[in-house]
Amino acid sequence: MKYLLDTHIMLWLVGESDKVPDKVNEIISSKSKEDEIYYSIISIWEAAIKRIVHPDKITKLTPKELADFCYYAKIYELPLKLEHVYTLETLTRPDDAPPHKDPFDRILISQAKSEHMTFITHDDRLTAYNEPCILYV
Repeated sequence: MKYLLDTHIMLWLVGESDKVPDKVNEIISSKSKEDEIYYSIISIWEAAIKRIVHPDKITKLTPKELADFCYYAKIYELPLKLEHVYTLETLTRPDDAPPHKDPFDRILISQAKSEHMTFITHDDRLTAYNEPCILYV
């Protein structure tokens, strides 16, 4: 199975391991040779922007340091592809779902859907998407 980490999960793994949900630790510790854990290049971009805007609230690591951490932790990079952008149009949410305007979340879900991955998130707003690829932990 292939897993894609939401940005906050990736950041918790890097610097705030006490925040990592038990389910994530379980997935990582029990993964088989066929299982792969990924982060998106979008998450590096998102963390870099948030680091500039809110330097006191986000990781102190540079984008390169984040990517290096993932490399050494055997968390694989998922680049952005046109197919991922096209998949945005297939995402659905009920009309009565609470508003959700985060473009980073939407493209991460699209990447997971396109690549047949399980998207691991702790953001309960994303459970309103009617996408079976989302795993809320």
